[in-house]
Amino acid sequence: MDAITETIALQLGLSTSVTAVLVGFVLVWQVIWKGFAMWKAARNSHLIWFLVFLIFNLLAIPEILYIFVFSKCYSKAEKESAVNETKVKKAKPKQKKKRR
Repeated sequence: MDAITETIALQLGLSTSVTAVLVGFVLVWQVIWKGFAMWKAARNSHLIWFLVFLIFNLLAIPEILYIFVFSKCYSKAEKESAVNETKVKKAKPKQKKKRR
């Protein structure tokens, strides 16, 4: 870990202690957003999004976009389709079976 921190510190022009704190902050940042996004994707049964979050590490940008943009789009579409299905079911009257 020290070699990685020193390499990053040299590239950024920072001291190793500041770089270690910065790397730690980025790791915590990613874990929080990734956990919340994966929880939300699993709860909404979005398997593809869940797998994307599991496989890719992109500084939590896709996770944040999913939480604030895509999950709401899917939720609205799913609610509208559920409402439309309910309206169709209510519109069709039940037919009584004829006894012979």
